[in-house]
Amino acid sequence: MKILVIRFSSIGDIVLTTPVIRCLKNQISDVEIHVLTKKKFSSLYKTNPYINKAYEYDDSLKKNIEELKLENYDYIVDLQKNKRSIRVTRALHKPHSSFPKLNFKKFLLTTFKINLMPDIHIVDRYFKAVEKLGVTNDYQGLDFFISEKNDYPLSELPENFQKGYHAFVIGGTYKTKILPAVKIVEIIQKLNEPVILLGGPDDVERANEILSKISKSQQLSNSATQQLINLVGKINLEQSASIVKKAKSVLTNDTGLMHIAAAFHKNIVSVWGNTVPELGMYPYLPNEKEKCHIVECKDVKCRPCSKLGFKECPRKHFNCMMKIDCDTVVEKLKFEN
Repeated sequence: MKILVIRFSSIGDIVLTTPVIRCLKNQISDVEIHVLTKKKFSSLYKTNPYINKAYEYDDSLKKNIEELKLENYDYIVDLQKNKRSIRVTRALHKPHSSFPKLNFKKFLLTTFKINLMPDIHIVDRYFKAVEKLGVTNDYQGLDFFISEKNDYPLSELPENFQKGYHAFVIGGTYKTKILPAVKIVEIIQKLNEPVILLGGPDDVERANEILSKISKSQQLSNSATQQLINLVGKINLEQSASIVKKAKSVLTNDTGLMHIAAAFHKNIVSVWGNTVPELGMYPYLPNEKEKCHIVECKDVKCRPCSKLGFKECPRKHFNCMMKIDCDTVVEKLKFEN
């Protein structure tokens, strides 16, 4: 049997599809799994041993569709469910299924604060797309695979970090989902344990702001400042995942590395701003829910204001992040499983 799974983007969403892919491979005998994804994210699937072939979508689907027709798939699993993925399923004329996206219920929650969202994680909703194939969730969580060349060795870290550190994921696609630098500095001061900052090229300015605030702070001694390493924009995604995998705990915004941390079953402190966990995208740890610590300001009445995020707070106050209790974050980072 040959199955095509469609998920174009992005990092976190792709990681959230991995339980479906694993269960398809393990529960259907003699099956070949192909995926169609955006070129910039294809490496996430190419390292996955449950996948036989990854097709890359770049600018135009026309070439992809012609290639995919030659594969003569038995079934298509659409885990994207947008105009582009529907175009593919229609063009291939093969049996297919998708999942309940719940866009109207998300609209009610973010616009009118009417919560009709089911208490079901997006991963469990994804499994609706494979029910007809007799595939069920094994509840073993998410997968993320690091190639040997990108394994970040602990020996390259200072000796005090080799004994244990916390990974702080400081970035995110939208500013209203990102914990401000001033709050991160306060947490680092209160935590007073080794911390590694992680993020992409777009987060370099924020990392420099954190370093600047710490260097100017009179509350930190020289020894304390030596407990911070900045790897933001300096290593690739797999190397960042390796740092996360070896961390004692992970502080993260609602972003891709949050889901990668869940794949490694880490103690996660997940900080939420303008979005809310009720949208179904919180860290997926089905058998280890005690490792997932949600920190949010529920008394900020204007949230959620979006299912994605904004460049700036629409109300200008950004209370959903500025009122985050740093003492709670520190307590959860030190949580012993």
